[in-house]
Amino acid sequence: MTLDKIAITGLRVRGRHGVLAEERAAGQEFGVDAVLMLDTAAAAAADDLALTADYGLIAGRLAQIVAGEPVALIETLASRLAEECLAVPAVQEVEITVHKPHAPVGVPVSDITVTVRRSRT
Repeated sequence: MTLDKIAITGLRVRGRHGVLAEERAAGQEFGVDAVLMLDTAAAAAADDLALTADYGLIAGRLAQIVAGEPVALIETLASRLAEECLAVPAVQEVEITVHKPHAPVGVPVSDITVTVRRSRT
């Protein structure tokens, strides 16, 4: 079966994630992109939100996680976000990209990202 995609792109949330104490104290803006893979055929045929993934609710939950308890690594953050998406019964696979454009890496960069893919299988 071919899966369909629902994408949440450019979610921006202030969080306190990072290895350095200054990152946790001051916080910074993070970006999140989520691509949800699911079969939307039944939802489309019935025109029923209950048969798909409610992207509004998912975006809100992802924002809560980013704004919530800090972690050292954006790899950890991305994994937690993916787990949250897979908690939605309709979602079969997810790809999460976490953007950390203000990462203190000592040289000018426009963005640092980590992308994880997770599935039910």
